Amino acid sequence: MTGHGGRRTQADRDAITVEIGYALFSAAFAAAVVFGAVAGPSLLFDLPEPAEGLLFKAGAGLVPVVFLARVISVLVKFTASQGKGSDQPGRSA
Repeated sequence: MTGHGGRRTQADRDAITVEIGYALFSAAFAAAVVFGAVAGPSLLFDLPEPAEGLLFKAGAGLVPVVFLARVISVLVKFTASQGKGSDQPGRSA
């Protein structure tokens, strides 16, 4: 991953930038899907007030958890793949 003297090459920096962007985008998408799945019924259907509030709060509470879990998992996989010299960082089958 590093070039001479412990410095990162431009390709290494580009790979890190792309991976961070992928982690953030996929985390935002996953969090939105989870929010929609949990809170969606409260927004679409006429439910009793306690149920609507509970679903909305549960969905909103899960958003940061899912977002952080996704970002961390993608970046940990990327870091592990960099140590192995993978030519496809962060994308294991």
